[in-house]
This record gives sequence, structure tokens and C-alpha cells, in this order.
Amino acid sequence: MLRIHCPYCGVRDHEEFSYFGDATKTYPGLEAENHDGWVDAVYTRNNPKGEHYEFWQHTLACRRWLVVKRNTITHDILAVMPARERPLGATQPAPCTSPAATQGAKA
Repeated sequence: MLRIHCPYCGVRDHEEFSYFGDATKTYPGLEAENHDGWVDAVYTRNNPKGEHYEFWQHTLACRRWLVVKRNTITHDILAVMPARERPLGATQPAPCTSPAATQGAKA
């Protein structure tokens, strides 16, 4: 079972969370001329193999947004951080340094 360490609530089952996509993607501005860029950003998806940063929301508890670094092959959780701590414009956010946050235990 996939377990995610919420920085606010502690270790919880993944069923309490909702997945919301790639946390490394850059979105265009809201101007009308960026319509094609938005279509691409919303509907074009990569299928990464290995370590990847993803947006998750703790929907059944604190409702906070998180960035989870997860191995898409093994499903191991490598790091978790509040989404607001994700460096803007970075292709790969720096992982949370809390030892408890990096323990993505599988049951």
C-alpha cells in the first residue's frame, strides 16, 4: 500500500490524497494569445519512467497541496514538500529535508 507523509498530518494512506499531475510543468500566461500553449499544457502529458515530481492534494484531511517526489516504477515516495515551498521555475523542486517526509513506506 502506498503511504504518503503529509507534512501537516503525518503518514497517511494514498487513498486520502488526489493526484493532480506533473509538478515540473510550466504554464503560460493567461493572455488570449497563449490559448495554444494552454491546450498543450493541459492536455499533453508525459509518461515519465523513474523519479518524478507530482502535485497531490490531501483531499480527505487538511486539503493542503503537496509536491511528491515519486519513483513511477517502484512507487516509492522519495520526498514530500508543501507545494508553496516548490521553487518557482525549477524543473525539479528541491526535496523536503525532513527525515520523516522522505519515509514513503509501502505496507
